Amino acid sequence: MGITKSILIADDEPRMIKLVSDFLKKDGYNVFIAENGRQALDIFNERHIDLVILDVMMPEYDGWAVCREIRKLSRVPVIMLTARTGESDELFGFELGADEYVTKPFSPKVLMARVQALLRRAAENKSPNVNLERLEIDINGRSVMVDGHSLDLSMKEFELLLYLVNNEGKALNRDQILNAVWDYNYFGDARTVDTHIKKLRHKLGDKGIFIKTMRGLGYKFEVKP
Repeated sequence: MGITKSILIADDEPRMIKLVSDFLKKDGYNVFIAENGRQALDIFNERHIDLVILDVMMPEYDGWAVCREIRKLSRVPVIMLTARTGESDELFGFELGADEYVTKPFSPKVLMARVQALLRRAAENKSPNVNLERLEIDINGRSVMVDGHSLDLSMKEFELLLYLVNNEGKALNRDQILNAVWDYNYFGDARTVDTHIKKLRHKLGDKGIFIKTMRGLGYKFEVKP
């Protein structure tokens, strides 16, 4: 017998929570329940969660905001549930890092099949480390090494580096970085990003060249020249 997987359901509809949780429990999963976005993030940060099922429309933080926060440091599979069927909504969910987008009403059996497929894929691809040209990031241990030497990074520097690495090859503007690393509704000065990038580059030494400046836009993490 393998370790029982834990799944977080976040939905403000009691009927929907009961329907999904009953099917999950029947299949042998541990189930955690949140009735709003803030609860979802609290549970996610306090518990080991293997997969998240998020309703888009929730009080406190909506599903988009919760997904964005989760994606800062975790690649745990995320399934978005919504009654909205617009293509733009679906694309937005995928841009935020959702793995599946399921519209209501749906077949619980089909949802369970998607849960199983995502957990199987995550198990096959799971790695707690990122290794890029002798730059090593231990995600679980929240540590970074360059050429075998440990770096003393602040929490925000670590989160910034991980966000850049997770979006390798993408040009990211300062607002995107602020929203992802500082807070989804952060209204601070965009120069905060520049300051942290400068410090991070310095600490990375010769690996600092992986963080490219995109003139007039922001930054991009790219290992290839």
